[in-house]
Amino acid sequence: MRAMKSIRLLPGKERSLQRRHPWVFEGSIARGKADPGETVRVESADGSFLAWGAYSPNSRIRVRAWSFIEAERIDRAFFERRVQRAVALRARLPIASTGVRLVHGEADGLPGLVVDRYGDTLSAQFGATGVERWKETLSDLLLQASGAARLYERSDASVRGLEGLEPCTGWLRKPEADPGNTDITITEHGWRLTLDVAQGHKTGYYLDQRDNRGHFARWVRQLGCRRVLNAYCYTGGFTVAALAGGAEHVTSVDSSAPALQRVQAHVTLNGFDPAASDCVDADVNTFLRQSLEAGRRFDAIVLDPPKFAPTAAHAERAARAYKDINRLALMLLAPGGLLFSFSCSGGIGAELFHKIVAGAAIDAGVDGAIVQRLEGAPDHPTTMLFPEGEYLKGLAILKSA
Repeated sequence: MRAMKSIRLLPGKERSLQRRHPWVFEGSIARGKADPGETVRVESADGSFLAWGAYSPNSRIRVRAWSFIEAERIDRAFFERRVQRAVALRARLPIASTGVRLVHGEADGLPGLVVDRYGDTLSAQFGATGVERWKETLSDLLLQASGAARLYERSDASVRGLEGLEPCTGWLRKPEADPGNTDITITEHGWRLTLDVAQGHKTGYYLDQRDNRGHFARWVRQLGCRRVLNAYCYTGGFTVAALAGGAEHVTSVDSSAPALQRVQAHVTLNGFDPAASDCVDADVNTFLRQSLEAGRRFDAIVLDPPKFAPTAAHAERAARAYKDINRLALMLLAPGGLLFSFSCSGGIGAELFHKIVAGAAIDAGVDGAIVQRLEGAPDHPTTMLFPEGEYLKGLAILKSA
């Protein structure tokens, strides 16, 4: 049997692994190397065992830990246990949807792997060399544990480039008789929503906002919001939520024409009057400014922008962008109106986001009350040992009357 390769850390660099944080950065390593995705033994400067992990020679995150138990073997049985544990957790959660996040990377002990279930279809992203090396095994185990019929790969996120991996998409597993249609309909809070696992954002849809869409529908109904703006609307999940909450009219803004076509299709699919929905193909910032100049007002606004700060290094520039759109939105809100404002940037923490929105309110000359703090749905968990996994944060704000 070939000896397991070892990675030796510099003195003092073992502390994060001793706290069971799963990442080892290249600057922490004294010596040792391996092939992409190969399992290595990570040792402290004195040779003591710290973890088993997957080596990535091209990434700043040089090792992603699989296990902190020295006696554990990283084999098929190991991954079977991890997949089964992840699927079992979701079975215990109160999820009002046929769309579920089954595997959430480090939070489920499978760094780099994201798997969403849409009905009988799984959509997976293999974003690191470790899970890439075990892709075939993981594909079989995912179908076995979930009972799904087919698995589509969406490994086309930019993070693969950082790992030295090429984009990869297409069916990994499907029945021979399956024609391979990538358009799927799911249910959420009793609504019907469609997605395309081959072309949609991320794995096809934003399941992390599921609970927040439900919250928004309830707030719209509670407050009697009549005119709603859904900015960065994508395919209109919050648009459907607003109409389900009794809104009379929703304006949905996005710069993607195909996404806006699905917005209108979703309005009709859920039995709402198409005239109650207005879709605008435009840059959101420009639309907000033009609406303010035109004297428009809305009773509720959703701001769900793309990732402005992928890392903390981009935080300062992103903060200015978040502040600007929130300032405009607060000015567009009618007195007593509701703002649902989000950031999905890992480089912007919840406390900083709160400060940014507070600064926007000062610049807008308005005040308001934070009536709810918003986060990702529970099938996108953040573990106590990996706080970096918390990326989606939001505020529900009632503007002062």
